[in-house]
Amino acid sequence: MTIRVFLVDDHPMFRAGTRHAVESVDDMDVVGEAATGEEAVRTLRGGAVAADVVLMDLGLPDCPGTEATRRITAPPEGAAGAVCAPPRVLMVSAREEDDAVISALRAGARGYVAKGAPREELLRAVRTVADGGAVFSPFVADRLGDYFSAVHDMPGRAAFPQLTNRERQVLDLLARGYGNRRIARELVLSDKTVRNHISHIFAKLQVTDRMAAAARAREAGLGS
Repeated sequence: MTIRVFLVDDHPMFRAGTRHAVESVDDMDVVGEAATGEEAVRTLRGGAVAADVVLMDLGLPDCPGTEATRRITAPPEGAAGAVCAPPRVLMVSAREEDDAVISALRAGARGYVAKGAPREELLRAVRTVADGGAVFSPFVADRLGDYFSAVHDMPGRAAFPQLTNRERQVLDLLARGYGNRRIARELVLSDKTVRNHISHIFAKLQVTDRMAAAARAREAGLGS
């Protein structure tokens, strides 16, 4: 049985290289490509292409890879009778941060492989995911062990080790939708101190606004 693979990445050269690797073996075939998350969702959810495994980049220009994964792997709405199972998603990303890996798994990804992984590692990962398994690059597996050891006691600390305890508290409240004034009241801080903490959080998480920071926090289990 041939494994039908769909590629999602905004870099044409990476898609070309991945296509070459996948089509170099007899048991796989690339059935389609997308340069954006929205394009992938339209193609796969709309039924234009049927795939077994989707190789998904995390950092896409329009729709984050996590959101595209969530929508692609969701059960069909209002479907009756026999329904084809949605494809399984394997993340292929250059990002190595703990929260990136965890957010991908929360979105429904069945594995996480580093960009630049050896060809045989990638092909083995595709086969494993197609068979219903989960697979991770060695560096991801090592970090996941450390993450889940720490997350039992402090999810924010495990996901965002670069933040101070106070910054994690502020981020948690920000993810709940609190404004600066309410955060200040909850933590007994001045408005200026809260603003300073939020500026530091933005810089450390490499985001530019509250919405992006809150999304990162919720994906890591904060703000609930």
